[in-house]
Amino acid sequence: MSGSGPPRVALVGVNGHGRWHRRVIAALHAAGRLRLVALVDVRPPEDEPDAPTPPGTRIFTDHLAMLATSRPDAVVVCTPPHTHLPIARDVLAAGADLLLEKPPVLDLAEHRALRAASAAAGRAVQVNFQALGSAALTALTGALTAGRLGPVTGIATVAAWQRPDAYYARSPWAGRRSVDGRPAVDGALANPLAHAVMQCLAVAESVTGAPVRPTRIEVERYRVRPIEVDDTTILRLTPHAGPPVLAALTLAAEEHVAGDVLVTGERGRAVLEYPTDRLRLPGDAHPRTVPGRQGLLANLLDHRATGMPLIAPLARTEPFTAVLDALRDAPEPTLLDGDPVRAVGDGPQRVRVIRGVNAVLRAAAETGVLPSEAGVPWAVRPHDVHLPTT
Repeated sequence: MSGSGPPRVALVGVNGHGRWHRRVIAALHAAGRLRLVALVDVRPPEDEPDAPTPPGTRIFTDHLAMLATSRPDAVVVCTPPHTHLPIARDVLAAGADLLLEKPPVLDLAEHRALRAASAAAGRAVQVNFQALGSAALTALTGALTAGRLGPVTGIATVAAWQRPDAYYARSPWAGRRSVDGRPAVDGALANPLAHAVMQCLAVAESVTGAPVRPTRIEVERYRVRPIEVDDTTILRLTPHAGPPVLAALTLAAEEHVAGDVLVTGERGRAVLEYPTDRLRLPGDAHPRTVPGRQGLLANLLDHRATGMPLIAPLARTEPFTAVLDALRDAPEPTLLDGDPVRAVGDGPQRVRVIRGVNAVLRAAAETGVLPSEAGVPWAVRPHDVHLPTT
């Protein structure tokens, strides 16, 4: 470990989404907040013009060799979710703090194991739900605490994206339910639109003052191509305390919806577009951009230096893991084909779109009613999981 100078930081998983982390690390390295000492990947690092590799940074293909040789103070892990737990354990056992890409793990047993490893090592774990660093989210939760909406009766999110065929060819675990006997769950809810769900859970936490404890999860899951996971999901969560949470998500959108979080109270509705930090509160004529996002790696460095609270500690993300855990044994998503689905484009960039899906998702988010309950022709009864209340 470094005795002086900026903390020594390593990145495990430098390609794909890891390139985003490289840009974040490069800016902090240039500002003198950290020193990048190692990059780890099974493939050579892809070119990233905005994140040049500093002189002296070592390149590894094995994280254990990196930990033994480079002795980092903090490690960013951006590898496939099914590999998170073993790598995280090794990082913590080596005495380093950890920034772990979302989802942190894929079931509650792994979540508990990671929490135990963190406690045993006395090291911090921050989960990279970066939208939790949004000043707009803080403004929203502050308005709720101040009673601007009155008692909150419902929390929902709607996000409608597109992903082409090439997206599901990006890696061996893309669109897979499991890899090498371990859960992978690379679906819309668990991976690209996980932030939408986590934002709702964070809002619910602000309403009740404690992390959400689900007692019932009802979920409709669909797919428009022969993958093993969902590309369209409508989930309704009934908590032990507080308002219900509904997530209406698709990667087969007709029109792009970046991601709206809708909070309904007795005095009106607030809408947060979480990817852009645009917020509209009751009485506002238009949404306003609330500037300022705290980066989670910078926050982890501040935590190390001053004890500043983590924005996304492992404990705060447990309700999200609980959702994944409840879905672990759900049946395969229903395959939609024929008239409800149309293809746009061809080749690797072809997308498949569910006709009318944007209106279906918006209606679910605004009413709390699942598509099957609303009589949507292609909808099927939800998978229904009841969870213990203790």
